[in-house]
Amino acid sequence: MTTDLGFPTNHLFGGTAGVPHHHPDAPKQTKKDFASDQEVRWCPGCGDYAILGAVQSFLPELGLARENIVFISGIGCSSRFPYYLDTYGMHSIHGRAPAIATGLATSRPDLSVWVVTGDGDALSIGGNHLIHALRRNVNLTILLFNNHIYGLTKGQYSPTSEVGKITKSTPLGSVDQPFNPVSLALGAEASFVARTMDSDRKHLTEVLRAAAEHRGTALVEIYQNCPIFNDGAFDLIKDRTEQQARLVHLRHGEVVQLGPADDRRVLVRRTGGAMEFVPHAQSHGLDVVVHDSAAAEPTQAFALSRLDSPEMTHVPMGIFRNVARPTYDDLVRAQVSDCVDNAGGPATDADVDELLRGRDTWTVT
Repeated sequence: MTTDLGFPTNHLFGGTAGVPHHHPDAPKQTKKDFASDQEVRWCPGCGDYAILGAVQSFLPELGLARENIVFISGIGCSSRFPYYLDTYGMHSIHGRAPAIATGLATSRPDLSVWVVTGDGDALSIGGNHLIHALRRNVNLTILLFNNHIYGLTKGQYSPTSEVGKITKSTPLGSVDQPFNPVSLALGAEASFVARTMDSDRKHLTEVLRAAAEHRGTALVEIYQNCPIFNDGAFDLIKDRTEQQARLVHLRHGEVVQLGPADDRRVLVRRTGGAMEFVPHAQSHGLDVVVHDSAAAEPTQAFALSRLDSPEMTHVPMGIFRNVARPTYDDLVRAQVSDCVDNAGGPATDADVDELLRGRDTWTVT
C-alpha cells in the first residue's frame, strides 16, 4: 500500500520503522560492515574514537541497508565522522548540517538521516539552524559532541566553555555565559533530548537506541574529551568515586536521586518550584521529584537541565524528554499529497505559468 506520492504508508510512522530493511535472507550485519576503508585520523586519546566505535557497533541493530542510512556533518573534528562510516554521507559546510539534513529527510522518507556536529559548529554559526530543526521536529537524529572547546581550529573558546576559560582567543579568560545545550533544546520544544558521555559505552548505546527509535528530531548531547586543547574537562564525572556523588541518572518513572546507597540524596521541589537534593531520610512528606520524560509540558525537564553547572556538582544524564508530536517532513509530504489530489494530477507548465503570473506579480519596464 502506498500514498499518492508513491511512498509506503509506514514511512509516516515510527523512527526508522518506515525505512526499507534488509531482506530476511540477507546476511546479518556487524560493526565491520559499517566501517569504511578510510584511515581514522583524530588525535590519540580523542573521545571521538569511542563514539565512532559505539555508533558502528550500534548501527547493525537498526536492521537497515547501508544505502538507507545517511550521516551529514558540518565543520569540526567531529565532522570527519561520515568518512569513517560505510554509509552514505556528506561533509557539509559550517553550521548548516541541520538545514541540509532537513531537505534530505523531507524529500527522502526512505532514509534514516543523522547529523554529527560539535559545540562550536552547532551552537555558534549553526545555532539558528539547530533551533529551527528542533522546533520543526524534522525526523533527524542529531549527535552533538561537546568538548567545551574549538578543537579543529586549535583551542579557541566555544559557546559551551565556562566563564573565565583561558584559551588562545581568551587569554584573560572568557566573559561569555555558556550555553547549556540541553536547556537550549528543551526551550526550542525539541521532542527528544538526551545527554550521555563518550566513555560510558553502555549508556551511550542505550541513548542512541532510544534516539533512533524516536520519530522526530532527537538531540543527543555527548560529553567528549579533547586531550589536546581541553584535556580532563569531564574528569570529575568520569572518576568512579566522584561520579557517584555528581551524576544524576534520569530514568523515566523513577525518583530523581544520586549518591551511594549509604548516602542517598533525593531531589525535592520546594515552594516556588526550586529543586534541591536532600538526604533520603529527610524527604518523607516533601514533594519528591519523579522523572517523567513523556510529559507533554517540558517545564520539569528544563528544571532538571538547570541542575547542571560548570562545577559539575550535579550532572543529569539520560533522556530528559521523549514525546510524540507531528514531524515537519511528514506534514510537508502530506501537503504535497493533498495538492496532487486536489489538482487531479501532477503540476503542469500551465500551472507554473499561472503561479508566476498571479495577482502579486509586477512587470517592470
